[in-house]
Amino acid sequence: MKKFYAVLVNTLIANVTTSYLWFALTFWLYLETQSVMATAILGGIYMLLVAFCGLLFGTLVDKNRKKTIMVWSSLVSAVAYTTAGIMYLVFGEGMLSTISSPFLWIFAAIILVGAVVENMRNIALSTTVTILVPKGKRDKANGLIGSVSGVAFLVTSVLSGLSIGYLGLGWTLVVAIVLTTIALVHIMTVQIPEKKIVHDPELAEKHIDLKGAVRAISDVPGLWALLLFAVFNNLIGGVFMALMDPYGLTLFSVQMWGIMLAITSIGFIAGGLLVAKMGLGRRPLRTLLIVNMATSLVGLLFTLREWAWLYVVGIFGYMCLMPIAQAAEQVVLQRIVPLARQGRVFGFKQSLEAAAAPITAFAIGPLAQYVIIPYMRGQGENDWAWLLGYGQMRGIAFIFVTASIILIAVSTLALRSKAYRTISRQYETS
Repeated sequence: MKKFYAVLVNTLIANVTTSYLWFALTFWLYLETQSVMATAILGGIYMLLVAFCGLLFGTLVDKNRKKTIMVWSSLVSAVAYTTAGIMYLVFGEGMLSTISSPFLWIFAAIILVGAVVENMRNIALSTTVTILVPKGKRDKANGLIGSVSGVAFLVTSVLSGLSIGYLGLGWTLVVAIVLTTIALVHIMTVQIPEKKIVHDPELAEKHIDLKGAVRAISDVPGLWALLLFAVFNNLIGGVFMALMDPYGLTLFSVQMWGIMLAITSIGFIAGGLLVAKMGLGRRPLRTLLIVNMATSLVGLLFTLREWAWLYVVGIFGYMCLMPIAQAAEQVVLQRIVPLARQGRVFGFKQSLEAAAAPITAFAIGPLAQYVIIPYMRGQGENDWAWLLGYGQMRGIAFIFVTASIILIAVSTLALRSKAYRTISRQYETS
């Protein structure tokens, strides 16, 4: 477990650094260009690359030692951030802050590479849990990983804005380079006892083993149903991803909204620590589905009235529940998928989930803007006042309630499905 804790601390440093620089770049880009389109393009490209690279990264994790993957991830990030720093020195902020300048997009793309490669480390971390942590403690280990994600979000939500505001992008790059170098040097000193790589004979020299990933999932009865449920969750999650900020910014100033996000992210840390302390019980898949119902109930309730305190309490509750669901999903996969195939399964899952949320987010935005919100600001407000009350953003509340009802129904069906019983038996006998 000491070795796992060392890997976890190293991952915390690497994740915080990547998120810190990525958030800072997004803030800086908007402040310099005043272009929502520029930040949207940047965010869209990031999600598409994560979706495309998930299976590639998963294949690399299965073919190499996990420590090697983590070293290369930190090395590529360090080189990318250093290159971006050199560009900043050579071209200066004036040339890099013009939206029509090709140097701006080359500069952003270099940082983007460093940020995307970090996802390879996260896939490796999931398989490292299987190597370093005994079966009975993996749920608690995954809870700690959830807390680390919460800490990273909390720290970066606050520090990125402060860093751009007080230090500027140049010194922000310096901080990122230093922290990434520290993570690189530290991971070289950590021992991960993997004397022999557990190779899948079918992997051969493939760089992106899509067939192998599909076969690995198909070989575990019920696993496709679990992954499709996760994708569906992310499709519904895309609704909240697209509309939570606009709703929050109607209730708070932009400065206060940032503070509220930082405060509510403490819930993510608390949920992860709860799992680390209590575990997930004997049936983590059942826990996953029940927690999904609970998060749906939060989504159903937290915008029923346009009250700031209700919204913040709801987001905090949602944050508390998310790491429990993530840990339950991880521990099931770590138990029922053979180690030699885990990289590709986790990578394929990451690709599917990364592609799912943006699809819904892009679809729900125009629907909300041009159809539902205008309707709910007119006759719809009176039609639904018995449920949603009155207010400026009853249209978004209507969408949240609808999405939550759908997710509760799907989770209930999943709990009664044959796939649920099959995977539960697999887990108990593995």
